[in-house]
Amino acid sequence: MTKKIVIIGASHPGHEAAIELLDRYKNVDVQVFEASDFVSFMSCGMKLFLEGKTTGQNNVRNFEPNDLIERGGKIENNSQAIAINPDKKTVTIKNTVTNNTKDVSYDKLILTPGVVPQNIPVEGNDLDNIFLMRGYSWASKIDQALKDSSIKKVAVIGAGNGVSAVEAAVMHGKEVTLIDINDAPLANYLPKEFTDVFENELKDKNVNLVMGAKVTGFKGDQAVKTIVTDKGEIETDLVIITVGIKANTDWLKGVVELNKQGYIETDEYFRTNLEDVYALGDAIWPYSIPAGKHIPIPSATASRHEAEYLVNHLFEAKPSRPFYGLAGAQLLEFGDVHAVATGLNTRTAKFAGIDAKTSVYVDHLRPDFIPEEDNPLGYVALTYNASSHQILGGAVMSKYDLTGQGNVLSLAISHKLTLEDLAEQDFFFSPSFDRQWNILNLAAQHALGWAKF
Repeated sequence: MTKKIVIIGASHPGHEAAIELLDRYKNVDVQVFEASDFVSFMSCGMKLFLEGKTTGQNNVRNFEPNDLIERGGKIENNSQAIAINPDKKTVTIKNTVTNNTKDVSYDKLILTPGVVPQNIPVEGNDLDNIFLMRGYSWASKIDQALKDSSIKKVAVIGAGNGVSAVEAAVMHGKEVTLIDINDAPLANYLPKEFTDVFENELKDKNVNLVMGAKVTGFKGDQAVKTIVTDKGEIETDLVIITVGIKANTDWLKGVVELNKQGYIETDEYFRTNLEDVYALGDAIWPYSIPAGKHIPIPSATASRHEAEYLVNHLFEAKPSRPFYGLAGAQLLEFGDVHAVATGLNTRTAKFAGIDAKTSVYVDHLRPDFIPEEDNPLGYVALTYNASSHQILGGAVMSKYDLTGQGNVLSLAISHKLTLEDLAEQDFFFSPSFDRQWNILNLAAQHALGWAKF
């Protein structure tokens, strides 16, 4: 008997679930509904698109509709889910062009509604030339603005993912100001030893940093001309806001159980409170291995792991195992500096209620007999349980490509290794690339208070 699976949202988890279902099972009718016109823009590729480093905006996508249709699936764009009717096992879909609605039945319903970018709730936030940095339409507007020679001054509000907007604006020759309520760029993700390096890199590119500032309003006639902060006013021709995201779940209130922050509540099998209704992706809090609980982990990679697990166990009366969990890694970069942060840091460990410590180690990557110009510095932060020494999180950073070491830390976190395990782990050695002790060995040994080799 054919099972009808309806998927709401065509981004990473929706795409992964649809493809996995069609690949793994026979007698499945898979239908995807996407609210936007374009299927399906990859916002994490926006920076490269704005820098002119892609093959075109329409190619910055997870998949094309035909990729699904050729496998036997169905997809409809401009189709917004507006209600679930659990008693009838239907979902109400509104066509955003005609405003017509229809009820679509399901045997299994997978919600991947994602998130929406947040504006700043202050006077003037509806002026022209105030843009948000997420999705296809905003990418088009930002691209056009950065190519507009009349726009000379660009202000980016939000020094987390906003650093990517800064880099794109710098590449287009704009005068750029970066504003954040924290005292340093990327302060929510990285320790001070790391953020100091990013701060210097931003200043080297002539970015004006306004840190520890709260935006209180915008001024202008029709288009924005001034940003008002508690540290003074800043003139600008364009504002790009990257201050956070909000779960796209208002339409689910009163039917699907949400947490206090508006994210969909799921159990260890991604089941919601409704029978045969599941949720994945950025609109949920998945299980974090280091935290030992559900916390926010917005990540394309994370959502694809979730979708793969769900599809594998979707038709089991009782899933054979719960979802293993995630470490949660992300890349943070600007200019020549590249960092990977994974797992918990001091701030998120506190949020999870864990007594944790963070140790930062800085050293040259190769032996001391290598000249400094060929021997870049590497930075490693390790966050660990103060009692058990279990590694809960970490970060690596360098102007050399150390990003692969971030994956090593993710593996260590996922397998609940300790500082002692990492301190003694066997890695390759060649003075062309490394020390006799790898920098991860040394970082763990440093955290344990061992004498440096």
